[in-house]
Amino acid sequence: MISRTWMARAFLVVAVAVLCFGVAYPREREPNGSYAERRARLRAQVDAPVVIFGFTGKEDASPSYIFGQEESFYYLTGHNEEGAVLVLLPNGGLKPAAPPEKSDSGPKEILFLPPRNKLVERWNGPRLGPDDPGIAEKTGFAVVEPYARLKDELERLAKDYIYFYTLLPGQNEAGYPHRATWSNWLRQNFPMMNLRDVSPPINAMRQIKSPSEMVVLGRAIELSADAHLEAMKMIRPGLFEYEVAARMEYVHKRGGAEREGYAPIVGAGFNSTLLHYNGVRAQIQDGDLVLMDVACEYGGYSADITRTVPANGKFTPRQREIYEIVLAAADAAIAAIKPGVTLGGNTPGSLQKIAYDIIDSRGKDKEGHSLGRYFIHGLGHHIGLNVHDPGVPGRALEPGMVITVEPGIYIPGENLGVRIEDDVLVTETGYKVLSARVPRTVEEIEKLMAEAKKKGN
Repeated sequence: MISRTWMARAFLVVAVAVLCFGVAYPREREPNGSYAERRARLRAQVDAPVVIFGFTGKEDASPSYIFGQEESFYYLTGHNEEGAVLVLLPNGGLKPAAPPEKSDSGPKEILFLPPRNKLVERWNGPRLGPDDPGIAEKTGFAVVEPYARLKDELERLAKDYIYFYTLLPGQNEAGYPHRATWSNWLRQNFPMMNLRDVSPPINAMRQIKSPSEMVVLGRAIELSADAHLEAMKMIRPGLFEYEVAARMEYVHKRGGAEREGYAPIVGAGFNSTLLHYNGVRAQIQDGDLVLMDVACEYGGYSADITRTVPANGKFTPRQREIYEIVLAAADAAIAAIKPGVTLGGNTPGSLQKIAYDIIDSRGKDKEGHSLGRYFIHGLGHHIGLNVHDPGVPGRALEPGMVITVEPGIYIPGENLGVRIEDDVLVTETGYKVLSARVPRTVEEIEKLMAEAKKKGN
């Protein structure tokens, strides 16, 4: 379990890192040493050079686009600016078959940066350039080169290695085809280069959160919890879903979050039964349940919290029945969290099966069917630099993992959807619920809403 002393020290280190970098790093970030340690761990796992391209800033032409770095690149560098490239060499240096006269005196890691453009910076703000004074201290890289030298460096390395690691596109690459674009660039410029995917070792590393990561992720969770508390206090019949979503987003921004972790989901009545409903246009009616799946991103890390509350502050008997079944499933799954158990799957002892068995064995729909058919998604997922952070299928839980637990029952015929979602840290001996201060029980929710109503919120 994380101690308060440990958290305080980690927070201080992160805060100092933020102050040191000023305008160049507008988001809160971890200290350079955290990123360097990850690069060293990755270099120890590969036997050939690694080439990872950051986003260029041209992936989205929307006027509302806010630049956010490619996740694996950011995880290894902490660099949140456009057009950068990372090159790493394995700890072993040159491949065993390299000629004896070849020396391994070159750098093991290089950050390539585009040249500064003063005209563009007048519009978009200062950027780091490869020739800036103190660039090594600012980036944490001993060697920072101009992007124009990238091809020469790769040509040099290609003489000694028959393959390279990079981020290869998968079947589920969505949006702008970043990985496909740059792996094709490598193949076109270096036709003899064989490419291997570096995603598996990076994804495995990302599942275990470091102390400094937990500080930033913890801030995202705290701000998201603040937003849920304020939403519970304001909800009443007559409001529109977008009013609730807007208030929650305001709380996030007020606390320093750079953006939402995902499109806010605020669904009332029938909309509560739609898993990824993001229309948020309907008016909340008396007797509705309101499902809120809303969380922010802070320092690149995203929380993920869901609560379901009665619009008028009082659950009906049927709403309470369904809600308490979902709550029982969530509580049982959380109580079973410890190193060695599995999150998903239908195997005995998995958290998914624990939650499903409770939902399927308690209560019925109007036709007398068990409720398992209305639990239509997985129990949870990892969170981190992505709200659905990479997870290695079948990997047992380990200390330092942060997962969601989010059972739900969605009955469209009754306009009744309930989901309860918490963010949970796996500890050495069990778990810690990081979103616990957001009310979960029927009594806690009704009390909070009643008190807010009395105060005129």
